[in-house]
Amino acid sequence: MRKLISLTASVALAVTLVPSATGAPTAAQVQKQVNELREEAAGKYEAANGIKYQISKLQRELNGLKAGEAAANAKANKLKSEISKLAVENYKNGGLGNGLELLLSRDPAKYLSDAAMLDVLAQRYSTKLRQLQTYSQGLQSSQLVVSDRTAQLKAAQARLEKQVASANAALKKAEKLLASLKAEERARLAAADDAEQKKILAESKRLAALYAGGSTKGAIALKYALDQLGDIYVWAGAGPTKWDCSGLTMRAFQKAGVSMPHFAAAQFRYGKNVPRSALAPGDLVFFGRPISHVGIYMGKGKMVHAPRPGKRVEIATAIRLGSKPFVGAKRL
Repeated sequence: MRKLISLTASVALAVTLVPSATGAPTAAQVQKQVNELREEAAGKYEAANGIKYQISKLQRELNGLKAGEAAANAKANKLKSEISKLAVENYKNGGLGNGLELLLSRDPAKYLSDAAMLDVLAQRYSTKLRQLQTYSQGLQSSQLVVSDRTAQLKAAQARLEKQVASANAALKKAEKLLASLKAEERARLAAADDAEQKKILAESKRLAALYAGGSTKGAIALKYALDQLGDIYVWAGAGPTKWDCSGLTMRAFQKAGVSMPHFAAAQFRYGKNVPRSALAPGDLVFFGRPISHVGIYMGKGKMVHAPRPGKRVEIATAIRLGSKPFVGAKRL
């Protein structure tokens, strides 16, 4: 009997997945492709977060370089003014004419006194010239670095636009697939998806209610993330009601006093490594090669996370995320 039931279920599943007589994909196949495309878009959006992270670092460096350049330029201009005044002073009160007077002077004391003054003046002049040369060389180097960072920034911005366009294209393809179905099929899929999301949210809230909380950073972050259950996924979302995966974890740990960037792969550099066998509630769990997703471990193989476009913050398995394998965990 068990074999018969299993065979019947397998046949039923095969029927739902085979193309129709016209060769068009079935509604179940379309929904599967749509989910895959939305997951693909989420990965591309997280890669875009990485480019935004790089852009912010470049922008901070560029701002610092420009500030340093402005300060060096101001000092150089001040030195130029001082050197100019010294040159005028030397010309009026010293210079070659005064040197000849000293050589022909009948007063040795006056000669020695004035010669010493001229020597001091020359030293001051020489010192400031060397300082000006140092600042000028520094300015030239700084200008080259500023130019290089500016070019890097423009290239990164171009990559960001391309990455976001690629993610948007995946979502448009998903919408096009859905639009290829008949109206009644789309309605059935939408109703089924809505029912599934409500079921997931109800189960997520049930599990969240079982969490006792704690005083560690991870526990505080986990409690914050659980309070966001049901909020929608939006790329670059970092609250208060819209989130992407790294935006949720960033804000959750900010609540616990930990500052992290809005990028999953960068968050993986924080804290200490934790083996899967030693995972505890509040640990960050990471997925994908390269890393493209992050959630907060809740215990018993579950995590809270912001999954992908078309879904909401939920509690899900922390073993694997669709096609993305578990790659590591961190404790902050």
